[in-house]
Amino acid sequence: MHMSEKSSTFAAVMKKLIFFALAAIGFAACSNSNDKMVNEQMVNGFMNLARERYAVREYADTPVEAFKLDSILEAGRLAPTAKNVQPQHIYVLQSPEAIAKINALTPCAYGAPVVFLVCYDADQVWTKEDGTNSGDMDCSIVGTHMMMEATELGLGTCWVKYFDPAEVAEAFELPTNHKPSFLMPCGYAAENAKPSDKHFSRKPLTETVTYK
Repeated sequence: MHMSEKSSTFAAVMKKLIFFALAAIGFAACSNSNDKMVNEQMVNGFMNLARERYAVREYADTPVEAFKLDSILEAGRLAPTAKNVQPQHIYVLQSPEAIAKINALTPCAYGAPVVFLVCYDADQVWTKEDGTNSGDMDCSIVGTHMMMEATELGLGTCWVKYFDPAEVAEAFELPTNHKPSFLMPCGYAAENAKPSDKHFSRKPLTETVTYK
């Protein structure tokens, strides 16, 4: 082969090698960029959801679809509990009779079409040596999962503790081992619903976090 032909062939091979090398570098950079973008979307997705949620105290008359209720309840089912005993028992108050009854027991159902009555089973709950148990803690974790899923589904909720547990237990004929922890009205927010002024007041992390 003539020297000029060899040089031409060598140059062509080098061009291909450089092309593939640059392509590989570009692919790796693109892949890293995509991974970073996905990670940022995952983090920002939850943070945006957390910022979007607020305590809704005015509800539209729109019924809540059954599949959305199922999804909210499933989110609660997936929540962690102490020793994974899952002592929660949730009553879905949605019939006209049940809603009228809960409205008579607290002013904080706010006209919602659905009210979750979140209880814990005292016979199943994990109990410490000092006699205290994880019932309210477990219900709170379950309720937080439900609350955030409701927000993602476009629904509003409100965390309510303003009621007499004994009166609620009697009115809904709960088993003696089912202890009411809190109520969570749920539904579509009314058009004029908005966060309270207190919602936007958040302490800085410097006041609530200490590194040791």
